[in-house]
Amino acid sequence: MTKTVVVITGASPLTARAVAAIPAAATLVAADGGLDHALAAGLSPSVLVGDLDSVTAASLAWASEHTTVVRHPVNKDATDTELAIAHAAALGPDEILLVAGHGDRLDHAVAALGALGAPELAGIARLAAWWGDDELRIVHGPGSCPLDHAAGTTFSVLAMHGPCTGVTVTGARWPLTDHDLGPLVGLGVSNQVLDPPVTVAVATGILTVAIPGAQP
Repeated sequence: MTKTVVVITGASPLTARAVAAIPAAATLVAADGGLDHALAAGLSPSVLVGDLDSVTAASLAWASEHTTVVRHPVNKDATDTELAIAHAAALGPDEILLVAGHGDRLDHAVAALGALGAPELAGIARLAAWWGDDELRIVHGPGSCPLDHAAGTTFSVLAMHGPCTGVTVTGARWPLTDHDLGPLVGLGVSNQVLDPPVTVAVATGILTVAIPGAQP
């Protein structure tokens, strides 16, 4: 049985589409103020992680009665999302799913999604995220992931964490074969599923696959 740990983070409410993607048997870990949005969405995390500077008093009171609270100092080098993901990884899951609302700060969004590129996550079989209604997969090389989306679905392949080599995309309108992809270049942006399932593979580096919620 696949063990999934979901990390709930961000400063905005969770979307219905993201909540629906959370497996019923998943272990839920909230990163600081993410607990407020989890509770508002009807979710009950079993762990709260962070410095607790953004969670509301009401949610913190709920957590003190219903969850394990892992409190970190305010003056720290890691973000609350990074700490929550590290906690999730220590549970030995087959999958980590990061779930967040759209958020109100670009730097927080980039850092949160970047946390799924941490080297200690390389051995986890599936790394995924929902950022608002946008779905993401993170692939540590050497590795691959299938995309079981309908023909015509738009997706992008980005080297968000540094250079990637041996990037191969099959089943897409614009395939790639053993390509070297530079950091955040536009070559992999706005591809389309042609013959599902699409397979995305990378030999070295960390590849991010994004499937926008708003399709053209």
